Amino acid sequence: MGSFSLMHWVIVLLVVMLLFGGGRISGLMGDVAKGIKSFKKGMADDDDDVTPAKPATRIEGHRVPEQDGATTSAEEKTKA
Repeated sequence: MGSFSLMHWVIVLLVVMLLFGGGRISGLMGDVAKGIKSFKKGMADDDDDVTPAKPATRIEGHRVPEQDGATTSAEEKTKA
């Protein structure tokens, strides 16, 4: 297709214009432009709605390990 000359493309364009008519093609191109604008607007709206994530909350019932590194086993706790 890339090897066609300019004259070939002009003939193809004339045949398409005869088959579909100028009004249908311009209407179709207008609809495509509206779709692109709507898509860009939707993408811009999505960026505005982004909220920062909340920090994780502490889960109750789970024991947090000691920070000093001293660990005691269950046997040591029962002996004391």
